[in-house]
Amino acid sequence: MIKFSDIRIGDYLKAEYDGKMWEGEVVNLNGDEKQVCVQTEVQEFWFETAQLYPIALSEEALLALNFARQSNDDGSVKYMKGSFRVVTPRAGDFSSIEMWYREDRRHHPDVHYVHQLQNQYLDMTKIHLTAEAM
Repeated sequence: MIKFSDIRIGDYLKAEYDGKMWEGEVVNLNGDEKQVCVQTEVQEFWFETAQLYPIALSEEALLALNFARQSNDDGSVKYMKGSFRVVTPRAGDFSSIEMWYREDRRHHPDVHYVHQLQNQYLDMTKIHLTAEAM
């Protein structure tokens, strides 16, 4: 489950309905009822936060968001989208990342899921992170 206060319009999440998981994008929020409208591949549907799950931050997730991958000589991996950078200490290790955008550098932020990365990206760049190529 994800806290309602951590969800922003445009975030990518997994939503559960009738035992099936759907990945989708948050398109609306109802603060009074604490419900989230998610656009899945089928349709828009309102969900309770208990039906929402995060998407783990991984190389696959970053590449789906159109980040470019660069392996470094020290074993670290840098992911780039425009001027925004995410660095992992080792390939496949997203437990301790660093990110920066221009002069704003964040060491070991509490980012383990795609929606958390999207929210940090928005905070740093003032633009929402989507799967669109730059």
